[in-house]
Amino acid sequence: MSPRAVLFDCDGVLVDSEPIAFDLLCDELSVHGRPMDREEAEATFIGGTIAGVAEKARTMGVGFGPDWVDRFYETLYARLAQDVALFAGVEALLDKLDDAGIRYAVGSNGTRRKMKTTLSQHPGVWRRVNGTLFSGQELEAPKPAPDVYLAAAEALGVDPGDCAVIDDSPSGCRAGLAAGMHTIGFASGARAPLVALGIPVFDTMDQIAAHLGL
Repeated sequence: MSPRAVLFDCDGVLVDSEPIAFDLLCDELSVHGRPMDREEAEATFIGGTIAGVAEKARTMGVGFGPDWVDRFYETLYARLAQDVALFAGVEALLDKLDDAGIRYAVGSNGTRRKMKTTLSQHPGVWRRVNGTLFSGQELEAPKPAPDVYLAAAEALGVDPGDCAVIDDSPSGCRAGLAAGMHTIGFASGARAPLVALGIPVFDTMDQIAAHLGL
């Protein structure tokens, strides 16, 4: 497969930020009387927005107040600003895309502020993506809706069918499929839910590069 553009999810694909977010969420759930370990929390909430997490948690009887989302985000931003690792092979993959003349963008359910907080810690990546960040939350159509990936493709001037999506969550991969894009699962977490979608799933960026013919 040789795409004209590659669209990356952010958390769990470019940066290893999800453990920080889920640890904080587990702390919050415990404080509010519904303790979960990280595995259960990821299985329950991965791939959604923080507002969606709050809504789902409330249906489970968790007493998150009306200002919980804003408070959670402020605490999360502060923790993410301290140190978030880049996944191995990300910069090398971007180098290969640049060499091949393949464009790329980032499509996340998180806010652009969140993407900037994590990605700007890695200047070699940030300088290449800071003009092509797209937020499903800000579009008011978070994944699994395809809007964020369709918006990214339109901004790059590439037909959806010529795009490849790399995402780590089932909801994100469903968004890529719904957009009519070649969708690749990056197994930074649970592999089985991605395999169940019938898409190629890889554990490393090197494997993804090979799959893309780079």
